[in-house]
Amino acid sequence: MKPIQVGLLGIGTVGSGTFNVLKRNQEEIKRRAGRGIEVTMVAARNLDKARKVVGADIVVVDDPFAVVNHPEIDIVVEVMGGTTLAKDLVMQAIAQGKHVVTANKALLAEHGNEVFAAAQAKGVMVAFEGAVAVSIPIIKALREGLSGNHIEWVAGIINGTTNFILTQMRDKGQSFGEALRQAQDLGYAEADPTFDIEGFDAAHKATILSAIAFGIPVQFEKAYVEGITKLQAVDIAYAFNLGYRIKLLGIAKRTTEGVELRVHPTLIPAKRLLANVDGSMNGIMVKSDAAGITMYYGAGAGSEQTGSAVIADIVDVTRLHTADPAHRVPHLAFQPDALSDLPVLPMNEVVTSYYLRLRVADQAGVLANVTGLLAQAGISIDAVLQREADEVGGEGSTQTDVIILTHDTREGTMNGVLAQMQALPTVLAPIVRIRKEELA
Repeated sequence: MKPIQVGLLGIGTVGSGTFNVLKRNQEEIKRRAGRGIEVTMVAARNLDKARKVVGADIVVVDDPFAVVNHPEIDIVVEVMGGTTLAKDLVMQAIAQGKHVVTANKALLAEHGNEVFAAAQAKGVMVAFEGAVAVSIPIIKALREGLSGNHIEWVAGIINGTTNFILTQMRDKGQSFGEALRQAQDLGYAEADPTFDIEGFDAAHKATILSAIAFGIPVQFEKAYVEGITKLQAVDIAYAFNLGYRIKLLGIAKRTTEGVELRVHPTLIPAKRLLANVDGSMNGIMVKSDAAGITMYYGAGAGSEQTGSAVIADIVDVTRLHTADPAHRVPHLAFQPDALSDLPVLPMNEVVTSYYLRLRVADQAGVLANVTGLLAQAGISIDAVLQREADEVGGEGSTQTDVIILTHDTREGTMNGVLAQMQALPTVLAPIVRIRKEELA
């Protein structure tokens, strides 16, 4: 049988990893796929650099549309990144009747509905395992392995850069700035790390996971996104002493009112497996009715790690290349005409619990005033820790920290109480609020 012809758009970190693994394991892959898979064209900005990676036998061009429009290419693999040119190329590939494999989470989170609709109409596949959590096959787990389940929530550490930074802040006592600089020195963070540290990368991935878990359209614009730039080492230390770890979580949760879709720093009990995913690793927990809680762990970055996921998609597409489109696994797990209109909830309607840290005057009645406001709003307290003033500000200090852990309450209710607390004359600094999830 004629080998499947693959056109590769991009030969950077992910593209080179994909090419190298595909070449190294070609015989094993052929045995799995049932036919050969060959990269025959590569598009790259730097032709000389690309030829050093792929050799002289592969056609290398600087026009990616030449790959997309080539009549012999069966599968277009897009690993360029971005949401403008990449989108045009993917849509053109689909229009040409070619299957698409991509690791581009931003493209799918922001334009996935359009991309999937076009692919459905044309009868081609768009596969994207490499777009979320790199080497962890979470897309396949949600879309196929848990297809008999009613999924309740997905919570994941899905950005390796921020997880490395938070691990350093906890274990080494580093400030955010120090940990970020180390992440950049080690190559975990870009020179401009905004996309990672402000939570946008994780939010793109959480958006894709929410769509597959609950059968809803991708709705990145409705996600709540909060990064880690405001986190302080003192709060990581307090959380540790209280038996928690702070992680940047992507959370997708189904409720009777709608779907919670949010990314933010989160306290997790130290006894949870997810709390012990450290360094640049990723981990994802899924709660479903039949399977219960399952967890998935693996590398959160890497050339060949991402290439592994991309090749798994290429193999899947190869196996189903000639299959009836109506009998393929749907892009978002549910049949396109059966997607739900369950709304994504605004953050004010989200229900969770909280860690609060208040820098207050060290005098009688302060704690009573604060807890009284919580009680008036119907917010119950799980734990309270008041530090000695000398421990916080040194000998003779007149200020101290009060740390409060609450039970679940509505975010809008908590916002109102925080405004009242902040107005108290004995509250001397902006209140720190970090959300908390038990993941039970």
